[in-house]
Amino acid sequence: MNKAEEIIGDPNVSVFGSSEQLDIEIDVARYVSLARLTLAQEKINGMCEMSLIFCDVDAITKLNEQYMDAKGPTDVLAFPIDDDIVGSGRNPDNGGRGPGTPSEDPDIPTLIGDVYVCPTIAKAQASEHKQTLDQELALLVVHGTLHLLNYDHYEVSEREEMQGREKEILTEFFRLYPGDRK
Repeated sequence: MNKAEEIIGDPNVSVFGSSEQLDIEIDVARYVSLARLTLAQEKINGMCEMSLIFCDVDAITKLNEQYMDAKGPTDVLAFPIDDDIVGSGRNPDNGGRGPGTPSEDPDIPTLIGDVYVCPTIAKAQASEHKQTLDQELALLVVHGTLHLLNYDHYEVSEREEMQGREKEILTEFFRLYPGDRK
């Protein structure tokens, strides 16, 4: 299997990417590939869609306050969409988590959800975490995508599981696409 095949996974799984901010130049295609890898690693298949949106501090602050009832900006927000179609936890039919069970109408894709990432907040955190902006953005993309797939981190066991998956996926991604690791 070549690099592209590993990243692409199921061709019926779509990830839309957009940068709606002007503060930091973003290689949107790179992070769309990472979101696709995350979905492939989680065995998401069938006709599914998700969005990955890079936004400015004002936009993420408004989203955080409106939907999370929190004050101020945050680094990443995940909004699952088809909760009622997809049960939580593992899906025994396909060995994955979250979406993957075909909808009743095979021509209508399952909407996985939207992930919003704020590069300005990520840049500040990158220096705090002693890593590059690319590494911080990659972590936030994986983190948000895993949240769409019912991963959480409120309890210690959940946090350990989620962090373990993040590390595995990021290791694979940086092996396939080294990027800026300086």
